[in-house]
Amino acid sequence: MTRFLTRFTIIFMSLSASALAQGFSDDWYVAASIVLNNNHPDRALDDSLSGFQISAGQDINRYVSLEGLLGYSDISAFCEPGNCNPDQRHIDVAANMLISRDRDRRFVPYLLVGVGYLGVGADDGPQFVGVAGDGGATTSIGLGFKWRMGQSKYSLRLEQRARFVFDTSNVMDQLTTIGLQYDFGWRLPKAEPETQSIFRDIDTDSDNDHVGDRIDRCPDTPIGVPVDRFGCPQDSDMDGVTTDKDRCPGSRLGADVDRYGCENDEDKDGVPDHRDSCPSTRPGVRTDVRGCEIREIISLPGISFETGADSLISGTEYLLQEAADTLNKHPEIRIEVAGHTDDVGNAEANEGLSERRAETVHAFLIRYGVAESRLTFRGYGESQPIVDNSSADGRAVNRRVELRLVSQ
Repeated sequence: MTRFLTRFTIIFMSLSASALAQGFSDDWYVAASIVLNNNHPDRALDDSLSGFQISAGQDINRYVSLEGLLGYSDISAFCEPGNCNPDQRHIDVAANMLISRDRDRRFVPYLLVGVGYLGVGADDGPQFVGVAGDGGATTSIGLGFKWRMGQSKYSLRLEQRARFVFDTSNVMDQLTTIGLQYDFGWRLPKAEPETQSIFRDIDTDSDNDHVGDRIDRCPDTPIGVPVDRFGCPQDSDMDGVTTDKDRCPGSRLGADVDRYGCENDEDKDGVPDHRDSCPSTRPGVRTDVRGCEIREIISLPGISFETGADSLISGTEYLLQEAADTLNKHPEIRIEVAGHTDDVGNAEANEGLSERRAETVHAFLIRYGVAESRLTFRGYGESQPIVDNSSADGRAVNRRVELRLVSQ
C-alpha cells in the first residue's frame, strides 16, 4: 500500500504541474478546505475539526470535473479512565469526479465519486501501523455545492463525503469540508511566437452577440438580435416567442399566445379573448376597447353628475378614459357629445344643463388625448327621451350623455 500511496502522490503532483505548464487555462482550479472528521467508531477517535485538504482539478466540460485530492488530519484518540488509545494521523489521497448540471452557474450543486488511498499512523508506534480501522484503498461518494462570490474567481465550497476504507475492518468515515476554490479562468495567455500576431482573442465570439463561444448556448444567433447572458435570443415576456419575433412583447405572464407572441383573439377584432366582452363580433366591424361593435351611438353607462350640476361624481372619470381609448383606436371617427335630461323642471333650464354636461364630457375626452378637431358638443335637454318619463327609473335612463358618430 505504501508503494500505491507514493504512485498516487506522484500522479496528484503531475496534475498540478500540468496546470502550471498550460498557463492556468480557464478550465483549471485549486481548492483549500478544512476538514471535520467523523470517524468510524472502530477507530476510537474523537470527532473534531482536525484536518485540511487541497485539491487541484480541471473542468472537462460544463458537467464534469476531474480533480486530485491530498488531505492531512491529526486526530485525537478517545480516552476512557485507565484506557487511552494512541492519537492518529491520516493522509488521504484520492482522484475524484465531480458531476453537476451546469458549472457556469453561480450556485452549483454537484455529486462526487472517487477512489484513493488512506494512510494511517499512530503517535506511539511506527508510521502507518495497523490499528483498529487502519488505512487502505478507499472509494468515496458525496454531495457538495460551490457558490461563486460575486464576479470574482473565488467560490465557497461545502462538501459532505462518505469514505469507505477497504482494510481489515472495512470501515466507513464521514468527512465534512468547507473552503475556498480559485478558478484560473480569464488569465491572459502566454505570448505567441514572434512569427504570429501579438494579438489574440481571449474568447472568440463567432456570432458577434457579445457572448463568448465558451459559454454561448446559441452560437448562431442572427446579428442584431438581443440576447441573454447565455447568448440566446431574449424572451422579454416569457411567452415562448423570442423578442425579435414577438409582435406583442407585453403579453401577460402565462397567457396563451399564437406563433407571433400575441394573446389569442378568436373573433380577430384586435381585443384579446380575456378582455373581450363581445367574443363573437362580426368580422370586419369596428370595435371599442371591450371588443364590442361600434354603432351610430356609443353609450356611456355609469357616467353620473352631481344633482342639478355639470360636475362629474368622483370615481366615474375612468369610464371616460375607456371611451377616449376607443376613439383613439379609430382616429377616422368624428363625434358629437350629446347631453340629455328628463322632463322634470323648466325645459329651457334643462337644455342649458344638458349642454354644460356635454361640455364637461367633451373636455375630459380632450384631456385623455382625443383631438379637439374630432369633437363637438350639444345639449338636447328633455327633447329626445328614449323611454317614458313617467317613472323614476325611466327618468334616470333619460338623464344621459352619449357619443354620436357624425362622420366615418
